[in-house]
Amino acid sequence: MTLLPENTEKITVAMSGGVDSSVAAWLLKKKGHDVHGVFMKLISPNMDEQTDRVRQVAARLDIPLDCIDLSKEFEQEVLSYFKSSYFAGKTPNPCVVCNPEIKFGRLLDRVASEVGSMLATGHYARVEHAAGAMVRLFKGMDRKKDQSYFLCRLQQKQLQRICFPLGEYRKAEVYEMAAESGIAPLHAGESQDVCFLEDGSVSDFLKSHAPEGREGPIVSVAGRKLGDHTGIHGYTIGQRRGLGIPDATPYYVVGLDPEDNRVIVGKDADLWKSSLLAGGFVWTAGVQPELPQEFEVKIRYRHQAAPAVVTATASGEIHVRFSEPQRAITPGQFAVLYRGDELVGGGEILSSLEVTIEV
Repeated sequence: MTLLPENTEKITVAMSGGVDSSVAAWLLKKKGHDVHGVFMKLISPNMDEQTDRVRQVAARLDIPLDCIDLSKEFEQEVLSYFKSSYFAGKTPNPCVVCNPEIKFGRLLDRVASEVGSMLATGHYARVEHAAGAMVRLFKGMDRKKDQSYFLCRLQQKQLQRICFPLGEYRKAEVYEMAAESGIAPLHAGESQDVCFLEDGSVSDFLKSHAPEGREGPIVSVAGRKLGDHTGIHGYTIGQRRGLGIPDATPYYVVGLDPEDNRVIVGKDADLWKSSLLAGGFVWTAGVQPELPQEFEVKIRYRHQAAPAVVTATASGEIHVRFSEPQRAITPGQFAVLYRGDELVGGGEILSSLEVTIEV
């Protein structure tokens, strides 16, 4: 697999101070590339500490480092999406949005215009560059760390200018290279799921931004009131804890109804659905493949991809019907299609209802 276009010498690495991006920079320099580091200043509770760490790593690797402030863009593109999705009864995935809009959007544009180089990151994924052909996106070799799901909305114009040096490596090998390079004592631990939250508390963050008067009923799938909630933003599909509804078998959140401000609960059997509807699809190749067609589909990052028939609807949405029912299909997350190891495309899940479609 050709990870870089031919005659690529200058490469800018997006560095966070973590082990993955640090080793990616070291690895590219070791292979003889002209490596520059760039650090995105976003919104983080420990930004000063993170900035200092990145500078130490760059100094240790003896590479130049630029710091680019994208905090305003991050707030507009990612934070606003994160908050509005929760208050609309969805469970968002900020990384899926941040990657095409900020890291491989605003940052990539700045790198191309000011430095004139490829952009590399520490993602565990692989891109295949071939002269005169489209760029293909694949899962990382380390299946436990594969991050291709988060890259499902990247387009050809972005994929043509990026590379993932760690795509062919396993995490254990990356730690070994960190020790070999001498940066092991400098890098940070594993990054948390939501990078802009102190201690990762989504509920506390949302409480501080929630409008007044968000209370409403908790109802059964039959519509019977079973309790009250303090805001649908505090719930997600599949949630069991914190419902306060005693019964012989546990209740789970099976739906969120923002129009009537209701949290809908049911039993485990109510969480299993055979189909979903997704919108805003981005096809990695730039064009929609011939449909209907069977793919393997992931409905969230840690989900084991399952076989499904994918069909385009008359209204331009994508209908996914699984061979077997899947648990807790969640609006706001992304349905990502694979053909073997290759990522074909992805779109936001709109509904998990059994729907009748027109093709």
